Amino acid sequence: MLLTISILLSSCNEDAKKVENEEKDTRPNIVFVITDDQGYGDLGHTGNTIIKTPHIDKFSTESVNLTNYHVGTTCAPTRAGLLTGRNCNRNGVWHTIMGASMLNREEVTMADVLQQNGYKTGMFGKWHLGDNSPFKPHERGFDEAFYHGGGGIGQTPDYWNNDYFDDTYYRNGTPEKKEGYCTDIWFNEALSFIEAKKDEPFFCYLSLNAPHGPYNVSAEYYDIYKDETSISEKQKRFYGMISNIDDNFSKLLKKLETLGIAENTIVVFTTDNGTARGYKVDAKTNKVLGYNAEMRGTKGSEYDGGHRVPFILRWPDGGLTGGKTLNNLVAHVDMLPTFVSLTGEKFTSTKALDGVDLSNYLLGKSVAPKRYLVTDTQRVPWPIKGKNSCVMDDNWRLINGKELYDISVDPGQENNVADANPEKVAEMNAFYEAWWQEIIKETKFSVIDLGVRSMDALTCHDARTIDFYPPWNQQLIRAGKPMEPAPFTVNFVRAGKYKFHLRRWPSESGLALGAELKDGRAATRNTEAIVNGKAMQFKKAYVKVGEAEKVSVAVDNNAEAAVLEMEVPKGETKLLAYFDMVDGTPCNAFYIDVEKVE
Repeated sequence: MLLTISILLSSCNEDAKKVENEEKDTRPNIVFVITDDQGYGDLGHTGNTIIKTPHIDKFSTESVNLTNYHVGTTCAPTRAGLLTGRNCNRNGVWHTIMGASMLNREEVTMADVLQQNGYKTGMFGKWHLGDNSPFKPHERGFDEAFYHGGGGIGQTPDYWNNDYFDDTYYRNGTPEKKEGYCTDIWFNEALSFIEAKKDEPFFCYLSLNAPHGPYNVSAEYYDIYKDETSISEKQKRFYGMISNIDDNFSKLLKKLETLGIAENTIVVFTTDNGTARGYKVDAKTNKVLGYNAEMRGTKGSEYDGGHRVPFILRWPDGGLTGGKTLNNLVAHVDMLPTFVSLTGEKFTSTKALDGVDLSNYLLGKSVAPKRYLVTDTQRVPWPIKGKNSCVMDDNWRLINGKELYDISVDPGQENNVADANPEKVAEMNAFYEAWWQEIIKETKFSVIDLGVRSMDALTCHDARTIDFYPPWNQQLIRAGKPMEPAPFTVNFVRAGKYKFHLRRWPSESGLALGAELKDGRAATRNTEAIVNGKAMQFKKAYVKVGEAEKVSVAVDNNAEAAVLEMEVPKGETKLLAYFDMVDGTPCNAFYIDVEKVE
């Protein structure tokens, strides 16, 4: 009798385990780590003998390495292409400021697709695809988001006076102060998210602001390079920031092991553009400082040094291990279709994709597609045909429609062979011509929604300037140079009465319009200087919405803001908000809080 009961219990347990296994979601987790301004040569395993990145170097030997992987030449365009599978000129993010770093509202992100397929989604660190609605990360497919404002810590949309240490960031749009160094915080937040979601498929987008400037790092990491004579002082801090990333990356890998999910987690390490600081030739001495993997160009360049970056991927359960290298042309725009496919799902875009599904290429089931791809550097108010362009296939690079290089024999792009290969030049130019005609039809500015909340905040970072850069970081705000008035493209989601709070300093600072700041600091060996805040004096404030008559008010420089009120119709329009200074010089409001009056 006891034997019979024992057998029955054993059978029931086995059946229960079988059902549990059948019901368990076995799709892989995804952890996508992307750093900012770190180039292909800013790692030990790519040939840099100065930098200390032992953990990422070891990870490379355990993974698949894409050695011909290309991105945009600056940060926001890369992130926009990575998340949408579409070139930045199509999706509204061809710049990093000036109203052209906000991802068009119609775009579908990788987070959107994975979220809709049941993944838990989280992003941590640098967003840089819009600080207003409907562009915030928690409005673009991420369940959880903890991030800084703008394109870097200390930029104009970021929380006032952030400097990498003990800063205030945004959790799903709400400010929250944290103690510690920014990179440590992003990784710690990501690890907490991973631990909380370990029993269900998750997508963790760990998008770092380091090693982007300002080059502030703890003394511990600066000291690794303090006695190195072959790099500059800024490079010592830059390299220190990367070594800090390396240590945090090791903690991430260990956490996956500890949680028992490393085997079925796809882990990516990559960067967003060529190096910003890791390589330089001293103009006076002609001395080479740093390392660039024998490539021409750095961040912002149409040559390979501006957009060829490391891409390392490990997925043990998928067989993506062993230090293998894949050398065919691939790009950031391939990531959305590829990763959706690796999860066993399908994605059919309603818009033209520049990327393709590379999953079978990664898994060794097919060859890479033969194709041309384009990357460029615009950084202008509106994209310009041919500007700083590079047309690529596996071995060829056509630069600005005129220079041709065979990368297989000339990785440094020193020998222009266009005259010897006119047919190749013509073929690549024909591709670019057709591609441009297609993408420019889609190019458009993003439109900021106002009236979404009781108070929405705009910053001059996103004003539509034409022939000058706005004060895009807080150092420039502190400098107090008048900014020529420039409009915002906005959409009032509700008609009614609005108050416009025009500010020189952001609301969280508590500073009066005419205040000066004497809290600047000198540079230290491991941090950069912060300038004092120069006083500005204003006489009158103006707001103009669309074609309506502008309204004005006299300014009290002892108040925190000049407040103007007006009735506004629903819909898309232009918003202009500016001051007259006491000497008559017009100056755009650096910060504008838009309040919907109920």
